[in-house]
Amino acid sequence: MIHIPRLCVIGVGLIGGSLALALRRAGIVGEIVGCGRNQSNLRRAVELGVVDCYQTNPASAVTGADMIVLGVPLGNVRPVLTTIRDALDSATIITDVGSAKRCVIEDIEAVFGDIPARFVPGHPVAGTEKSGVEAAFADLFQKRRTILTPLAQTDPQAVSAVAALWEAVGAEVISMSADHHDRMLAATSHLPHLLAFGLVDTLARWGGDEDIFQYAAGGFRDFTRIASSDPVMWRDICIANRAALLEALEHYREDLGVLTELVRCLDGQALERVFRNAKAVRDRYLPLLER
Repeated sequence: MIHIPRLCVIGVGLIGGSLALALRRAGIVGEIVGCGRNQSNLRRAVELGVVDCYQTNPASAVTGADMIVLGVPLGNVRPVLTTIRDALDSATIITDVGSAKRCVIEDIEAVFGDIPARFVPGHPVAGTEKSGVEAAFADLFQKRRTILTPLAQTDPQAVSAVAALWEAVGAEVISMSADHHDRMLAATSHLPHLLAFGLVDTLARWGGDEDIFQYAAGGFRDFTRIASSDPVMWRDICIANRAALLEALEHYREDLGVLTELVRCLDGQALERVFRNAKAVRDRYLPLLER
């Protein structure tokens, strides 16, 4: 059983806060230090028992830490790494929760000059449309997957420690390359979020938006739920994983053009084939989607 005497969570929001709560419940951490720029959020994290104490200076927060979890938006990773670089102990394990991995690896290389052996890139495939520490809950990672993307330079013991951390909070841990991760998540997570944000914005600019949203049914609510997610976080994700996301968008745009023509040509049989195939695939994988 892993034990982390001093854990530092930089970015105490939904993911970082939920991880802290889950680790505390699992009994595998000693002191949890929170770090961020929003003091009211950090004070609330202490009140809720998510962290034991907090610092607004990342360099001070990581002093003496056995493990550091970076839970900041992707656009803030490099500035945070630059701030903490000279305060790190060589034995400290660093991991992150970013939704894109290649950009984080590039940030690490840019700041440190190479890949530290104790750095383990990670991504818990879990979340909700809510944000902030008050949205955190200890069961967020139960029966969810966490993807690790270690590199050739990564210390196997550090990988084992980070894997044990996620397993302790109920996650299934799998490993893959950073590039494969980014392509998969671009298609299954980043593209859907972009479409949801885009659809709501499009309808809001059509005019008469009060009527449109007043009469929207459950399908619209379900499809656009994720458009209530943190705009800053998703801005950073779309920019950071732009190559893989653009590839996914091109595929989607081609298929959307086909659907447009099927509707224009009144080709009901072809539309039905598309719908039946989509239903069959979703129904087949629904148990995985509901995990």
